[in-house]
Amino acid sequence: MLETLRNAFKIKDIRKKLFFTFGMLVVVRLGSQLPVPGVNREYFSNWFASQQANGAFNFFSAFTGGSFEKMSIFALNITPYITSSIIMQLLTIAIPKLEEMQRDGEDGRKKIQTITRYLTVGLALFESIAMAIGFGNQGLITEMNFLNALTVVAALTAGSAFLMWVGERITENGVGNGISIVLMINIISRVPQDMASLFDTFVKGKTIAHGALAAVIIIAVIIVTVVMVIILNDATRKIPVQYAKKMQGRKLVGGQSSSIPLKVNTAGVIPVIFASSLMSIPQIIMSFTKSSADGIGGTIVGMLNQNNWFNFSQPIYSVGLVLYVILIIFFAYFYTSITFNPIEVADNMKKQGGFIPGIRPGKPTTDYLNKILGYIVFIGAAGLTIVVLVPIFFNGVFGAYVSFGGTSIIIIVGVVLETMKQIESQMLVRNYKGFLSE
Repeated sequence: MLETLRNAFKIKDIRKKLFFTFGMLVVVRLGSQLPVPGVNREYFSNWFASQQANGAFNFFSAFTGGSFEKMSIFALNITPYITSSIIMQLLTIAIPKLEEMQRDGEDGRKKIQTITRYLTVGLALFESIAMAIGFGNQGLITEMNFLNALTVVAALTAGSAFLMWVGERITENGVGNGISIVLMINIISRVPQDMASLFDTFVKGKTIAHGALAAVIIIAVIIVTVVMVIILNDATRKIPVQYAKKMQGRKLVGGQSSSIPLKVNTAGVIPVIFASSLMSIPQIIMSFTKSSADGIGGTIVGMLNQNNWFNFSQPIYSVGLVLYVILIIFFAYFYTSITFNPIEVADNMKKQGGFIPGIRPGKPTTDYLNKILGYIVFIGAAGLTIVVLVPIFFNGVFGAYVSFGGTSIIIIVGVVLETMKQIESQMLVRNYKGFLSE
C-alpha cells in the first residue's frame, strides 16, 4: 500500500488528484467546526450528551464526524444522501420506469443520480426544518423567530448539499469513491476520541495487569476485525469460461480459457450502511418524543439500540439483533441483484462463443450463475454480519460504548482498499498509454 502511494506521487496526474482529494477533505473537516449562525451550541451539546446511551446517535455522530453534536453547518452531513440512495434503490423494484433506467447503462444511471440529488436536497430541507421547529423553542435557536429559523434551515440544507457536491467532485477530479471517502474521513475523525474513551473505561485507574490485559484485548479485537474485513473484501469465486474456436477469415481464433471473478462480498459495505441507517431512523424520531422514554416506544427503542444487544440482563432487547442480521442479508442480496445481471452475462458469453465447462449456453448458464451467486452472497453477508457483531458483542457484554465499531471498521478498510485499487488501475492505464505513445 505504501509502495503504491509512493509510486502514485511520482505521476503528475495522479499526484494532482491526491492533492485535490486531500484539499477537499480539509474543507470537509473545517466546515465541521463552523457553527450554524444563531444557534446555542452549548444547549445542543448538553442535549446530545443526555442521549449518549442511544446507539442511533452514536451511529449518527460517527457518520457526521462529530459535526452533528457540535451543530456545525455540516451537522446533517451526507446522511440525507445515504437515505436518498436507500430510497432510490428500493424504488427501483417498485417502479418499472426506474428499473428500466437502472438497466439503461450509463445514461440511465446518470438520470437516477440526478433524481437522487434532488431527493437529497429535499430530505435535508425536511430534516433541517424539523430540527429548527423541534429544538428552536427549546433553546437551540438563541432568539427564536422566522428569520433566525430560516437561517438555520438554509445553513443545514446548504451544508448537506455542499458535501454531496464535494463527494461528486472527488469522484470526478480526485481518486474516486467521493461520498465513501467523505464518510470515511468523518469516521476516522472520531477514532481518537473513541480510543480515549476506551482507555478511560478499561485501562485508566486499573492495576497494571488488569489495564495491560484490557489494552491487549482491545487491540486484538481491532486487528482481528480489520484482518477479517480484508479477507472478506479480497475473497473471490472464479467461474471458468472456455471460448470455442472459430474461423475469422483464414485464421482460427478463440479456444482460450478465462474466468468470471465473482466477489464473495459482492455488495461491499452497502448492506451494513443501509441496515444501520434504517434501524437508526425510528430511534432518532422517537427520541424527539416521550414515546422513547417508556411503554412500547421505550421497548422498541431499546431493541433497535445496538448498545443493548448481548445484554444478558435484558434479553428482550436482543430481538433487534435478529432484525439487524435479516436487514444485512436482505440488502446484500438486493444490492447484488441490481448490480450483477446473470442473464446479461450469459448472453454476452453466448455471443462471444464462451461457455462454462459442463453447462450449456443460455438459460442453463443463467441458472448456474444465479445458483453460485446465491451461495457466495450468503457467505459474504454472513461474513459481514460476523465482522459487525464482534465489536457489538464487546459493547453489550463489557459496556464499551463508542461510535467506532464494526460498521466503522468495515467502511474504513473497505474504502481504503477500494481507493488503492482505483489508484493502481489509474497507474496501470497511464503505463499502457505511455507504452502506446512510444
